Amino acid sequence: MDNLEELVMHLYEIQAVKFGQFQLKSGIYSPVYFDLRVIVSYPAVMNQVASLLFQCAKNNGLKYDTVCGVPYTALPLASIICFSNQLPMLIRRKEAKDYGTKRLVEGNINPGETCLIIEDVVTSGSSVMETVAVLKKEGLKVTDAIVLVDREQGGEARLAEEGIRLHSVCSLSNLLDVLCKNRKIDTEVVQNVNKFIQENSTYKFTKQNGTAPAKKMCRELSYDARAEQPGVHPIAAQLLKAMEKKNTNLCLSADVTDCKELLQLADTIGPHICVLKTHVDILQDFQPEVIKELQAVAEKHEFLLFEDRKFADIGNTVKHQYEGGIYKISSWSHITNAHVVPGPGVVKGLKEVGMSLNRGCLLIAQMSSQGSLATGDYTKAAVKMAEEHSDFVFGFISGSKLTSKPEFLHMTPGVQLQSGGDGLGQQYLSPEEVIGKKGSDIIIVGRGILAASDRVEAAQTYRKAGWEAYLKRLSVPGDSCHSQQNES
Repeated sequence: MDNLEELVMHLYEIQAVKFGQFQLKSGIYSPVYFDLRVIVSYPAVMNQVASLLFQCAKNNGLKYDTVCGVPYTALPLASIICFSNQLPMLIRRKEAKDYGTKRLVEGNINPGETCLIIEDVVTSGSSVMETVAVLKKEGLKVTDAIVLVDREQGGEARLAEEGIRLHSVCSLSNLLDVLCKNRKIDTEVVQNVNKFIQENSTYKFTKQNGTAPAKKMCRELSYDARAEQPGVHPIAAQLLKAMEKKNTNLCLSADVTDCKELLQLADTIGPHICVLKTHVDILQDFQPEVIKELQAVAEKHEFLLFEDRKFADIGNTVKHQYEGGIYKISSWSHITNAHVVPGPGVVKGLKEVGMSLNRGCLLIAQMSSQGSLATGDYTKAAVKMAEEHSDFVFGFISGSKLTSKPEFLHMTPGVQLQSGGDGLGQQYLSPEEVIGKKGSDIIIVGRGILAASDRVEAAQTYRKAGWEAYLKRLSVPGDSCHSQQNES
């Protein structure tokens, strides 16, 4: 029994959720009723609810400065969340006092900050909107609300129309499934409740130009939230956390031929990147000692090393190329990559070496050069191969997002501030196009930084452009599809 299922059972046992015939404020009778006010008498349940609400916000990658519970049931929940996680809290009164400060919102208010709303149950969303309105009058921003139970009667849609994204720990459908599975209610009760919900929606979609509303988009998970998703490769998790911590999705393609220049680049650009991509075989003065120095710089600046080897031979050959020779790539490079032309044998060969060393692999599914054959069925085959070997493969070299599965990362080469191309077939895209429009995760920049008169300044510019595109992508409204899938 997982945490959510355990909570549902506790709520039923303490009669926080009841089944029968209950008259609602609107006058209609409902076959289900939530009375979450009783949980204040059950500290263990209170803590469990608060923990799941906070985890829901974290899983959805929400960014906020302060927290406010909708009065009154959600107030103690917000208090526990804020106390446990050292977060600032605001208290909204239902009515202003006619003495003292006469304020509707208590606490330290900083206009311009973002406030996260906490609620126990949402039906129409009206209580949330009342709180939003009061907070906005104080100059606060409100973009998201976390609710324990969504009754699925139109509240989410109504809030979305007002620019508020609703994230639920549990839907009424989920709750019914748990109680029915554990024989607390029978199928007849489930059917009666479902019928009531369908017939009593509080929100009606409006059609525009005679067409039904478009299907909602899944809301983007943050890098940090993706790192916590089940099934994420350890290297992917390490990389995603580093990206979030350093506020960078920039990979430097260090295509230089001198070891001293490589180490200097790594040290000066290191604070601004999440990955350093190398072509170790073009170093004209390569010595094994250079690798030790490079590893030390990577650890110092918290970026990962990616040897862009592009393995493309049979399994037995790539196995020896990966672990042997003068470069011994597997001993130091966190990430490597491979073409899928040889078939799954290339991944199996690399995996035999890399798995025990906790290494990860990217598959080359698309390329940035003009006339590339890595398109169509070839790209689909790369995605399929990655899914079949996700214990070693954690993403793609690609021009765009190829799969919606959050455990796979996409790294895109050929990025410059201005779109265009060179005389050798390289096609360039801007950070905004790559991250914002094409949905990739990491921009790979080489000449845009290496050819600059001030390489550090150029790296800072690319880092800022890539990160702003990512933040803009996060701000696009949508459903919390990923978290709902994990809860079901």
